[in-house]
Amino acid sequence: MFTSRRLIIVATAVALLSGCANQNPYDNQGQADSSTGSTGMSKTAKYGGLGALAGALAGAAIDHNNRGKGALIGAAVVGASAAGYGYYADKQEAKLRASMANTGVEVQRQGDQIKLIMPGNITFATDSANIAPGFYQPLNNLAGSLKEFNQNQIEIVGYTDSTGSRQHNMDLSQRRAQSVATYLTSQGVGGANLSARGAGPDNPIASNADTNGRSQNRRVEVNLKPIPGQQYQQQGQQ
Repeated sequence: MFTSRRLIIVATAVALLSGCANQNPYDNQGQADSSTGSTGMSKTAKYGGLGALAGALAGAAIDHNNRGKGALIGAAVVGASAAGYGYYADKQEAKLRASMANTGVEVQRQGDQIKLIMPGNITFATDSANIAPGFYQPLNNLAGSLKEFNQNQIEIVGYTDSTGSRQHNMDLSQRRAQSVATYLTSQGVGGANLSARGAGPDNPIASNADTNGRSQNRRVEVNLKPIPGQQYQQQGQQ
């Protein structure tokens, strides 16, 4: 008879191996997570395995009378949920990369978050919150993706460089983020899980000491995250 500890180890190993067996359909399309250097294991496997471990520990803690049984149940439930989101995000990421190709928008994957970085040279004119003509096509592409993959928290954040007063930059970045949010909802993106905020000159991604760096800092970022409590199933995700 297995001890509780052995059951936890077995549950975790099974989840990890089953995740590895589920090949990421985008592994051959350059969708490796550069932030982790992952090349062989799909994100589905990564999330499924880590979720199973957390679930096993939680299940064992909850079922005091039968920790081994609780661990197996926890691993199965949490592991499947995490793997489901990994699969969902893999597909969303791949389609976003395809739709944003040659638009100037950068798509990044950071753990369970997809980030789109929209640089200042395509978004808004200097000191303006009016959407630039060339920015409509990327926003239309994004709106289409967000309507297809509509199970995300969507956070839109506006940024500026450090030139000018902080209050002016905070106001400008807020208006720019809100312009993007308003346009996306006008194109049919649901607003229930959408938020917009301005961060002004905070969190620069380059130096503000030169023109090129300031240009990179003037940007809009769209962060896509899982909705807390949402069940992400692999079945039916077309």
